[in-house]
Amino acid sequence: MLAGGLFEACSNKRQGAGALQDASRYSQSIKIRGSVLDCGSPLSLFIVRMNLSYRLGWLGFRAGYRFYFRWRVFNAERVPQTGPVILASNHASFLDPPLVGSGLRRPINYLARESLFRFPGIGALLRSWNSVPVDRDGGGAAGLKAILDRLLAGGAIILFPEGTRTRNGQLQPARSGIGLVVIKSDAPVVPVRTFGTFEAYGRHVRFPRPKRVAVKYGRPMQFETLRAKAKNCSKARLKEIYQEIADEIMAAIANLEPRED
Repeated sequence: MLAGGLFEACSNKRQGAGALQDASRYSQSIKIRGSVLDCGSPLSLFIVRMNLSYRLGWLGFRAGYRFYFRWRVFNAERVPQTGPVILASNHASFLDPPLVGSGLRRPINYLARESLFRFPGIGALLRSWNSVPVDRDGGGAAGLKAILDRLLAGGAIILFPEGTRTRNGQLQPARSGIGLVVIKSDAPVVPVRTFGTFEAYGRHVRFPRPKRVAVKYGRPMQFETLRAKAKNCSKARLKEIYQEIADEIMAAIANLEPRED
């Protein structure tokens, strides 16, 4: 299933510190216009079209959300139609990733468990749906590389600051992994919040219920000040910046309400 991937690996209680350090070492080795990945390259100017498989899936999910879940979409126009963008969403259900993607008219990239790609049919389908294989039990460097590669190519990618699905329907504290991604790219961050997905298909639900769901897109966040500070600071301060960014994003998600602004 689609998962928080990198952030669960980076924040895992058993090996989280090591994974985050591995990801940091990888990110320091990137040499694209300096020490920070430049997502404003000419590659990001190309409009990425939906391939046939993605479009069919997109249409199918949209139909399901419309007729079974009676969905509502708010402020999708806030998401840039071209160029790299990080879609940072709360995570209450397996319904969340396709819900966030179905509300937009541009293709986005997802994180998926690497083990799912071992099955030829499923692996091919996930790749056609722009899914990024992430080993949740491994280090965070591979996941970070895959995310930055997609952003460099001008793609949009959905990440979950909480790292995993909520168990009680409430928003969870943000983990620092998303802060690392923000610092190592110059992509804007669009906070996203889904509503009703926990009730429709949370951890406690065996089969999706026909509950109303909604998705709301917030205003893009840039983080210029913290990105500038991160260029010349100690490692200890850098870790604090990662968490500050994650907390700001989570606060922006919490402020979103299911209505047009």
